Amino acid sequence: MGTNLQKPSTLPLFSLFLLLSFYSAYSQSFIGVNYGQVADNLPPPEATAKLLKSTSIEKVRLYGADPAIIKALANTGIGIVIGAANGDIPALASDPNFAGNWVNSNVLAYYPASKIIVVSVGNEVVTSPDQNLVSQLLPAMQNVQNALNAASLGGKVKVSTVHSMAVLSQSEPPSSGAFGYADTMKALLQFHSANGSPFLINPYPFFAYQSDSRPDTLAFCLFQPNAGRMDSGTGIKYMNMFDAQVDAIYSALKAMGFKDVEIVVAETGWPYKGDPNEVGPSLENAKAYNGNLINHLRSKVGTPLMPGKSVDTYLFALYDEDLKPGPTSERTFGLFKPDLSMTYDVGLSKSTQTPAPTPATPAPTTPIAPAPTSPVTPVNPAPTTPVTPVNPVPTTPTGPVTPVTPVNPVAGWCVPRPGISDSQLQANLDYACGQGIDCSPIQPGGACFEPATVVSHAAYAMNLLYQSAGRNPWNCDFLQTATITTVNPSKYFIFFRFVNWGQYMHMKLDRSRNT
Repeated sequence: MGTNLQKPSTLPLFSLFLLLSFYSAYSQSFIGVNYGQVADNLPPPEATAKLLKSTSIEKVRLYGADPAIIKALANTGIGIVIGAANGDIPALASDPNFAGNWVNSNVLAYYPASKIIVVSVGNEVVTSPDQNLVSQLLPAMQNVQNALNAASLGGKVKVSTVHSMAVLSQSEPPSSGAFGYADTMKALLQFHSANGSPFLINPYPFFAYQSDSRPDTLAFCLFQPNAGRMDSGTGIKYMNMFDAQVDAIYSALKAMGFKDVEIVVAETGWPYKGDPNEVGPSLENAKAYNGNLINHLRSKVGTPLMPGKSVDTYLFALYDEDLKPGPTSERTFGLFKPDLSMTYDVGLSKSTQTPAPTPATPAPTTPIAPAPTSPVTPVNPAPTTPVTPVNPVPTTPTGPVTPVTPVNPVAGWCVPRPGISDSQLQANLDYACGQGIDCSPIQPGGACFEPATVVSHAAYAMNLLYQSAGRNPWNCDFLQTATITTVNPSKYFIFFRFVNWGQYMHMKLDRSRNT
């Protein structure tokens, strides 16, 4: 070409690739699962306890207080959330003795061998049409708290209640999050603040997708590469719906003066099967959502408004519940089958896990070729659309999907395919750096900032995410804009000097012919 190129030093970049193979050990106490029992084919509790011990699941949420399950989980170290039914609330509220007996029978009888950590009083009560029940919720919670205090367990077993996303009156953009039911919510939050108990919420990106089934919304909901959604109030670009929903809750807590109350995701999931008229359920989408969510939690990057930590999250659900009424999707959220085999593998088994990268709060990416943004899909669907029903509703796969079934990791490096537009590379860059990897070396002044081109920065981030997420084929998909190469890129780091990827590929081919 007549251009005299000076080969850049590869030492900093080579050192970076060496570091990619070393990861710190990580705790996964933030991963829990919902254990529903509306079924007639569930395995024995003892078998389930053994199954859970073979996974990285460290917490289980029950919808009641089944003695057989609580006993089976004794001495496992697994944290247990037990539930008092909505039907128990009137008696718990009106009779302290009933509350005391309930605690004696369902907590003291098993604690501490069974590690009960939370008593959830009722489920989605605040948004129920029964206003009498709503008015009794806080007195019921207070009587349960008093009974735990009397048993010297007040600081060890917390009292809470579970909410749907419909408790929000405003959720878009996330920074404007605000609660409806103002008087009720303020009184409940005062209780949480006084007792150090968590706020339990059920965010379901699945339902948000049902209200807006465009392909780019699916990618946003499944943690897949997308253009992102800008929060006009903060200028933050959200790369997934889960973070947007959780941050909307955080903003609502902050607006009421309770930003220090801990948020716990009590339910979230995606069905793997639905009826023909349902939008969203599919095996591929369920794999993508749950697998990418788990990877996101393991990165410990947090959310934009709560960086650097992972919110405790209970996946929905451990098993299918074949006796639930309604559409097929209501019965197809299970991660495991009754025979204890996996419905699909999202890397929960201790024997197949890949260590997560050292937690790092991602530095904001430097836009080189701006990617188009889309208006934020409402985090809390319109009143006519069920936002987060306890029992989900189904969907039909449309748009891109990323399988997350772990297989033997593929050796090599993840690089952009030739001919990919700068806007798509910028979207890949934003997505990768939003997943918890350390993108500071490609920030101004960083060791890998030069040359400041979108292709070089995207190649860095895409490969780093691929290496840190386990080197599985789906970690190098990026909506089919990337490919895995077995040729060590450190031999060809000169390609970072080219804006035109085709020039790099031509040079690489010429070299291969001359070796």
